[in-house]
Amino acid sequence: MGFSEGLSDDGTLTGRGHPFSRGAITGFATFVGGILHTLPFLLSQAGVALYVAFGVVGFELLAISFIRYRYFRMSFLVSALQVVLGGALVFASGILIGSA
Repeated sequence: MGFSEGLSDDGTLTGRGHPFSRGAITGFATFVGGILHTLPFLLSQAGVALYVAFGVVGFELLAISFIRYRYFRMSFLVSALQVVLGGALVFASGILIGSA
C-alpha cells in the first residue's frame, strides 16, 4: 500500500506532498490497521480473542469515520454509515469465502 501510494504521484500532480512521506504514512497506517485486529489472537482462548477483535475492528471503523469527518469535512453520520457498510461487505465476503 505504501509503495503504491509513493509511486502514484510525484506530488506535483495532486499537491499532496512528497512521495516518500505519503508512502511512509500509508504504509504505517496499513500496518497498524492490520496488526491491531490481529493481536487479540495471541490470547489462548479463541472465543475471547474473537470478541476482543470485534471490538477493535469496531473502534477502527469509528476512527476511520472520524478521520473522514475531520479531514474530508463530511457529515460524521454519513461517514460512519459508509465505513460501517463497507466493513459489513468485507465481513460478508469473508463469511462467503470461508464457507466455500
